[in-house]
Order: sequence, then structure tokens, then C-alpha cells
Amino acid sequence: MSRRLGRETALQTLFQVDVGRVESDFALKYTCKEFGVDEQTAEFARRLVEGAMANREAIDEIVRRLAKEWNLERMANVDRNLLRMAIFEMLYQEDVPLNVAINEAIELAKHFSGEESAKFINGILGQLARELRESGHKKEV
Repeated sequence: MSRRLGRETALQTLFQVDVGRVESDFALKYTCKEFGVDEQTAEFARRLVEGAMANREAIDEIVRRLAKEWNLERMANVDRNLLRMAIFEMLYQEDVPLNVAINEAIELAKHFSGEESAKFINGILGQLARELRESGHKKEV
């Protein structure tokens, strides 16, 4: 299983759902087939997609609060969905250390969106990580 590929698959799926208004199951199956994703990686991607979507309202509120100068709806689609996925991992996936969630999001941003987006993503997620550490909500694994 490749978690990086799982995250790429989840990001592509979230993007399709957000932009194309496609059902998540259909988008995930299509993306897994296109990438040749194995069963374990597909299951990891499914958890990320379902988690980000189930917690979307709460996650979007966090993004709005931390990205003060940015309107969520006008944010680049890739960036918005990458933040949703990474924040889901940071808040709800106990087996994923904060720095891993952040680094993976930065790498995906560089690949799918560019250097400026990677800096933006790093700033938002770094701020959230500080808040989580200070509150004791999540410790590094």
C-alpha cells in the first residue's frame, strides 16, 4: 500500500466531487482504476474521502478562520480540497503525525498546484498544528 498514492487518489476524487458534482463512490472507483490503485490503497483513499466529506462543514470553518484573507469559495479548488483532506488527517487520524500530514499536503500542493500554493498550505496547516499542540488535542506519534 502506498499512502502517498492513496492521498493523490483521495485528492483527485475530492476535486471531482467538488468541481464536477460527481458522486464520491463513482469518482473514487474511476480514479482508482485510472491510477491502477491496489485494494489497500483504495481503502485508505476511501477513508480520507469519506472523512473529509463527513466533516466538511467543521473543516471549512477551520479553513475560513485560519485563511483570514481568503474566501473559501474563491480559493483554488485543488488547494481547498487538499486543505480539507489534510485537516481531516490532522484532526481525526490518530495514526498520522501532524508533521506527516503537513509534509504530504505540501508535496501534493507542489505537484498539483505549484510552489505558491505549497507555501499557502504550509502556513494554514502549520498554524493549525501549533493550535493542536498547544491545546493538547494531538500529540506527535
